[in-house]
Amino acid sequence: MEYYELLGLNEEPFTSSPNPRFLFKAKEHRECLNRLEIAIRLRRGLSIVLGRIGTGKTTLSRALLQMFQQEQENYVFGLILDPIFPSEYVFLKNLMEQFNIKTRARSVLECKNAIESFLFQKGVEKGKRIVLIVDEGQNLTPTYLETLRNLLNYETNEYKLLQLVIFAQLDFLPRLSRNPNFEDRVTTSYMLNPLNELDTRAMIEYRLQQSGWDGKRQFFTDQAFQEIYIVTRGYPRRVTNLCHNCLIEMLRRDKMQVELDVVQYVISTEVPLGGRESA
Repeated sequence: MEYYELLGLNEEPFTSSPNPRFLFKAKEHRECLNRLEIAIRLRRGLSIVLGRIGTGKTTLSRALLQMFQQEQENYVFGLILDPIFPSEYVFLKNLMEQFNIKTRARSVLECKNAIESFLFQKGVEKGKRIVLIVDEGQNLTPTYLETLRNLLNYETNEYKLLQLVIFAQLDFLPRLSRNPNFEDRVTTSYMLNPLNELDTRAMIEYRLQQSGWDGKRQFFTDQAFQEIYIVTRGYPRRVTNLCHNCLIEMLRRDKMQVELDVVQYVISTEVPLGGRESA
């Protein structure tokens, strides 16, 4: 039996996977998604979302994809999870795979020509919106940024043929500033911040509800909620990991609720990881 079944739940509430169904949309998440949706629908070109580690960028990118599921016949989506590639050629070949471009290309130039033909065929002749989402954008090299900049140059008199959305950590900013030609093409930008205390509690309860919680049993005391917020500072990834470990410890102690002492014990036994304070 899984631990969540012992809690009367249907599935794990604090999974670490970026499932958009578990994304608690605080005000700023809704605003961010709204801005991105508008930019994509209007074919504005380049959008950038920045945030520290653990603010929910990856889950938000999946939620963005989900928003257009009912309109797939009008859109072509590509998703790069992490743009770490050994060469520009491999980077371009990956782009071709994302968009299911079957043309054989043996060089960088042939890849670029194939992608250009694809953009015009799908974007102009068939009227589709072509969207590329890049996660972990801070790993884009200057060469890859220049490649993407060139792709953003393809346009009609009315709109950009490629809609590019980059989700990145804050260290993407200096890289962006060193490439003014790319930075100048940003039409939509958003900064993701940690949750406040009320939204942190709402996020925890939302994930429990998504897992089958009926709201009758309170899994966390008020003091536990407060401690979780103080320790995690509202970073969703930290909140998720801590709540998962607290529920496990609660079951191990055969308790009915996560109380303050459970949270403090879990925190005291965690291994301090490098860079955690800057997350």
